[in-house]
Amino acid sequence: MDVLSDAVTAMRNGRPHASRTRMHGSWGIRFPPTPGAGFHVILQGSCHLLPVGGEPVRLGVGDVAFLPRELGHGLADAPTTRLVEAVPRDEDGSPIGTLRRDGPGPVTEMLCGAYRLDQVRVHPLLAELPDVIHIPARIGRHPSLRGAVELLGLELGASPGPGSDAATTALLDVLLLYILRAWYESRPPDQATGWGAALRDPAVTAALRAIHRHPARPWTVRSLAERAGLSRTAFAQRFAGKVGLTPLAYLTWWRMTTAARLLRGTDLPLRSVAERTGYATEFAFAKAFKREFGTAPGRFRDGLDGSPAAAAHPVAGPVAGPVAGPVAG
Repeated sequence: MDVLSDAVTAMRNGRPHASRTRMHGSWGIRFPPTPGAGFHVILQGSCHLLPVGGEPVRLGVGDVAFLPRELGHGLADAPTTRLVEAVPRDEDGSPIGTLRRDGPGPVTEMLCGAYRLDQVRVHPLLAELPDVIHIPARIGRHPSLRGAVELLGLELGASPGPGSDAATTALLDVLLLYILRAWYESRPPDQATGWGAALRDPAVTAALRAIHRHPARPWTVRSLAERAGLSRTAFAQRFAGKVGLTPLAYLTWWRMTTAARLLRGTDLPLRSVAERTGYATEFAFAKAFKREFGTAPGRFRDGLDGSPAAAAHPVAGPVAGPVAGPVAG
């Protein structure tokens, strides 16, 4: 897969869910912090997003708000409206829900959803995102994102059809990728830094794709530089300057991230996990894994690793301020 898809897949932890929300008059909801991400899409009317520690963000029809780290936030018809706690979602196994507040007054209708993401080992591509991403509606902009929103809205309608649970889950996955794509693609070139700049650089992207597609290969700086079409020295400097790690340091980080996913998500024997992540022996793999996670692979697989905080963030991604401005139209 490509780097963005891999980054999201590596963090996915559980099934996403969404609801069609319809509110009347004066209203305000407080959403508690959760280990994941959330979004709101405005279908009718307007409201204000109230992030923790940030200024209110007005949302109009067609606007998308995405919170990569759900630190808790409010949503209300006006910034001064009193907020009430969100009602916990009924865990009935379905990804589809509804929320209504009937009564007089203006109507605000939204699509709201949440993703369960592993915030322990965050890919740096996602770690550098601002706490709030606001993508205003623009005619002719982000047609794929708009198409996904329209399809999701249909699935979350009053009468879900056969297969709606599966369709909704798939559409939520697509929507997340389109939101992230819209954010990165819409950054002006002079504002693209870190991973935003890396994804725009064909040479760095070529090396990243090679690492992600074939983590088991015995990559060297020279062989990755050949993929990038640069000299060894020029490539090493360019890669580290944009990714924030040397090529081989990132290779190790991605191998260990892949190994952790295989250990927790499959029954593959340790030898196979080692082979798939570029280690010739089970011993060499176990040594590298323990250095990264602070525990042996077997204990990690069995959930006996204790607190996941150890070596949780071997890659330090820069985190922007609490609220980002609108995506350039």
